[in-house]
Amino acid sequence: MSSPIRIGVIGAGRIGAVHARTVVRRIPQARIVAIADPSGEAARKLGAELGVPRVASDYRELLADREIDAVLICSSTDTHAQVITEAAKAGKGIFCEKPLDLRLERVDEVLAAVKQARVKLQVGFNRRFDPDFARLRRLVADGAAGVPHLLRITSRDPGPPPLAYVKVSGGMFLDMTIHDFDMARFMMGCEVEEVFVAAAVLVDPAIGQAGDVDTAIVTLRFENGALGAIDNSRKAVYGYDQRVEILGTKGLLCNQNHAPDTVSRADGEGIHSPLPLNFFMQRYTDSYEAEIRSFIDCIIKDRSPAVTGEDGRRATVLGYAAKKSLEEKRPVRPDEIAPGKKRKR
Repeated sequence: MSSPIRIGVIGAGRIGAVHARTVVRRIPQARIVAIADPSGEAARKLGAELGVPRVASDYRELLADREIDAVLICSSTDTHAQVITEAAKAGKGIFCEKPLDLRLERVDEVLAAVKQARVKLQVGFNRRFDPDFARLRRLVADGAAGVPHLLRITSRDPGPPPLAYVKVSGGMFLDMTIHDFDMARFMMGCEVEEVFVAAAVLVDPAIGQAGDVDTAIVTLRFENGALGAIDNSRKAVYGYDQRVEILGTKGLLCNQNHAPDTVSRADGEGIHSPLPLNFFMQRYTDSYEAEIRSFIDCIIKDRSPAVTGEDGRRATVLGYAAKKSLEEKRPVRPDEIAPGKKRKR
């Protein structure tokens, strides 16, 4: 395709604005031609900022436009499944933020609609596109660590989200840990065959009253025999803690947290350096751009998306396995949640 891909953005909130700005300012192969948001004012404000005159309060106006090639679905979670289904029927390429839906049966319906329409669907697991994590995966695939034995993912937020969000998020495992489940599959290049969880409410009692947890350790057993551990916390007072380690027969691969700068100061009291970045929008700036570039590229080159709808489904299955493990205090196999054929990623 010689002319820029014509993009419609559905959802003009925080992440919708990030993706729209990325396309307008950094990806000449694509062009934002319309923005839709139930809040007409939000759509107009973002449109005015980016020089996109066409805005709407109803996303269906974008789906009805035959000149729009693809849509970025950045609306609220409870709208994802419906918008994807309608976008697929309209023949649009689809990028959708995670999760596809909080109900697994609805996810299956969405994937069936996408398959029937033969359109492309990429799920927004942006951490795969982070330069550090992408390099770690390449090193693992190239055998730099040898045969992997242990995977450790540390994922801790600087503070919990608003309680109103907690109540509708689907719980920690489907909201926060779902990224780590996808990262575990991505890093190891194979599927998880068992999940076991220990979790508690240690940060804010109100989170527990809302039916959720805020601190967890998730242990994983992979099909290749390796073991994994994910530790999550909703409150790390020192900042946004995002690290991965892979221990194998040849050694250890790991990344460090990102900080505002790399300057350190040493004195009689110790060695001091900046705290990690304190917000995911800062930490993953590069990954957000890279995932949208990848999506645009898969449309231009007519190839499969780097993160498929099936990847989104499998992370959701692991989220439900984690919830079941916590409730029943036992290891849970993903096929207890969704029986089906195993497939390596």
